Amino acid sequence: MDTAVYTHDTTTTRTRTEQYATFFLDDGYFGVDVLHVQEILRQQSMTPVPLAPDYISGLINLRGQIVTAMDLGKKLTNRPGASKTDGMNIVVNVHDNIMSLVIDEIGDVIDVKANTIEPVPPTLKKINQKYLRGVCKLDKKLLMLLDVKTILEDTEGLKETL
Repeated sequence: MDTAVYTHDTTTTRTRTEQYATFFLDDGYFGVDVLHVQEILRQQSMTPVPLAPDYISGLINLRGQIVTAMDLGKKLTNRPGASKTDGMNIVVNVHDNIMSLVIDEIGDVIDVKANTIEPVPPTLKKINQKYLRGVCKLDKKLLMLLDVKTILEDTEGLKETL
């Protein structure tokens, strides 16, 4: 008589967790990988840059280092008008390429399981999708995850002109 032997695999699959600094911009809820966040600042005084693209808010002095400030709302959505005057700056750094992203309001740092990140839905048309690496459905919000590397690469040629 054949007897079947059943074994129960007790190993658990670990899901990688990533941390995101969240923020609000217009009506959207966004996140940027904390590994790229250098610091978060209140709105800084900016020096305007003549002939710069309209999404460049100006230059800020970050402890002696001149950093380009980008109006993230204009970059993502081509919206007219400026960001809120009492907004904030998220200074991001990817491979020593530093940029200040002007946003409306900072949120929290949250943990996101990598397996909950989904592709950007095609119905999300207000935002330039090439700057998003994915979305994550939270309880009552959709968290849009920025692809900071692509945003910075897209503005890399500005360094020579600013």
